[in-house]
Amino acid sequence: MIMQTARNDIDEMIVHEKMQVALEYQNEAWADGRADGIEPEIIADAAIALAMRETIRMHGEAGAEAMLQSLRERMLAGEFSPQRIIQ
Repeated sequence: MIMQTARNDIDEMIVHEKMQVALEYQNEAWADGRADGIEPEIIADAAIALAMRETIRMHGEAGAEAMLQSLRERMLAGEFSPQRIIQ
């Protein structure tokens, strides 16, 4: 049981690290688009459209719908708010 808990903790840390790297890539792409004069709304729309296409390709429409529901719940909980304070 302890071994499984440690493995789950390591898996969570790996996912967290991958998320941080992916966010860095997204931030770089965002900055590049802004530097090229592309409006934030257009960059955001393109990023969401690409994410949805890839999610549907990998997990089907039901998987994409589940992801959207999860994102909605996270948004309503304030997870993406710029004013959110992470402790």
